[in-house]
Amino acid sequence: MAAKTKIITSKIWIAYLALAFPLLLSFIKKENKPNLVGIVISDLKPEFSQENWFMGLYQTDMDDYNNDHWSLKEITVRLNNQFYYKAFNQIRVNRFVIGKDNYVFSESYIHSAYGDDFIGEENIKSLMQKAKVVQDSLKRKGVDLLFVYAPGKGQHLKEFIEDKYKHPIKNTNHAEFVKQSKAYGVNYLDLLTYFDLLKPNSKYPLFPKFGHHWSYYGEVLAIDTLIRHIEVLHGQQLPEIAWENTIVADTAQSRDADVLKSMNLYVEPEQDIKLAYQELLFEEDSTKNPTRVLSIGDSYWYGAVYKGIGVNCLGGGEFWYYYNKVIPSPNGVKTEVWELNLKEQIEQNNNVVMLVYSDGNLGGFGNSFIQDAYEMYTSPQTYWARMEKNKAIQTYAKQIRNQPGLLKKATQKSNELQIPLDSAIKLDAMKMSGVK
Repeated sequence: MAAKTKIITSKIWIAYLALAFPLLLSFIKKENKPNLVGIVISDLKPEFSQENWFMGLYQTDMDDYNNDHWSLKEITVRLNNQFYYKAFNQIRVNRFVIGKDNYVFSESYIHSAYGDDFIGEENIKSLMQKAKVVQDSLKRKGVDLLFVYAPGKGQHLKEFIEDKYKHPIKNTNHAEFVKQSKAYGVNYLDLLTYFDLLKPNSKYPLFPKFGHHWSYYGEVLAIDTLIRHIEVLHGQQLPEIAWENTIVADTAQSRDADVLKSMNLYVEPEQDIKLAYQELLFEEDSTKNPTRVLSIGDSYWYGAVYKGIGVNCLGGGEFWYYYNKVIPSPNGVKTEVWELNLKEQIEQNNNVVMLVYSDGNLGGFGNSFIQDAYEMYTSPQTYWARMEKNKAIQTYAKQIRNQPGLLKKATQKSNELQIPLDSAIKLDAMKMSGVK
């Protein structure tokens, strides 16, 4: 009987230690921040105050902090993701899916490829009518406007999309944007069609298997084509790019595995395609005109920023990410577009204003830049009044974007309501500002 009691007692202690181990490990480990990509982590430990305690905020924020920083957070997330990946062929990356032969896709870009997100002919016509007014207004100031339609992975690699998404295509945003650009005389460069022409004879993949954006190799070809197009449009030569060597690798580099990193797996899948990486050379010619190009666009243009294209080829022009975040930050201070004087920025500081959006983001093309610029030129009084009125909301929205705790809550709301993150941030900002 005593021996049996000892065995039971031992089992209880083992179970207790197993349950207590994560907590004990949390006390032993000095740094418990998990190394996970794409997950918003609350960095700052909540500060205790009497007000926060009685409002219940401290307890909630502390629960979030502990959940983010407990000792086994990273390994449990990776094991959980590995299970879903192996057992159900699912990836735990918001709005991303696996296609044939392990190709990963943004689900929204699949819908774009088949026209499921088509915003309608009349909406695109209206946008182009306003764009033409903006283009003509800028031209009188010596500034050229250019729309660039970048290819999306869903459209470019339809053969790897699961059959359940496929259906006859009636119309797409891309096809209608090209059509109406021609009809209204809006300057544009169609890189999507250019990639379709390159695809059959391309020596290396223009899109990677585990990345969301065009491949490093494809991006360089797009940038080279774009520089030459701007030279013709603006009538001035730009410093160009060249490459003598191209490195071929089995393992994805640069952004060619950005989704793979966000999958946060315990064991990464084999990378079984060859990817190419040009060693870029920038032309140094002081006689060439330093044409300054302001780029407004989505994450597809971020790769060009990382490569130094803006600094070396486009006159040091800024990148306005989704017409919001200013890159690089002026004077090292985080700045958003609404904090700038739009008229001065586009007329006095730039020679070309270029909007670069992939087909999956054409539904929100320009992120209201065209609408703002149109109102600024046709009804300046209402434009400046509206900008002043929106300052309070924009101030709180910036605060949310820059504070991990608030950003995490907005991200959760975005997922729960199935709305874009910017929309969720705006809802929280309006609540904080008291504006309805």
